[in-house]
Amino acid sequence: MSGHRPVIVYPPSSTGGRRVTVHGRIVGLAHGRGEVASLLRQAGFAPGAGDIDLDQPELIEWRGGDLDTWG
Repeated sequence: MSGHRPVIVYPPSSTGGRRVTVHGRIVGLAHGRGEVASLLRQAGFAPGAGDIDLDQPELIEWRGGDLDTWG
């Protein structure tokens, strides 16, 4: 599966939230960058409260907009 990114952030829903999946499993609905980072921390992408770079094309596929698109 070359080119497949482990994290997908889907287009905004009618409420502005974006579904987030990790390795094909839904981990939550995010309403902003901070919530995406929190979901990824919970999924083990950063130890403790470590920073997560959300602009990593090899890690995250942003569908229906980029990390600044929320509704």
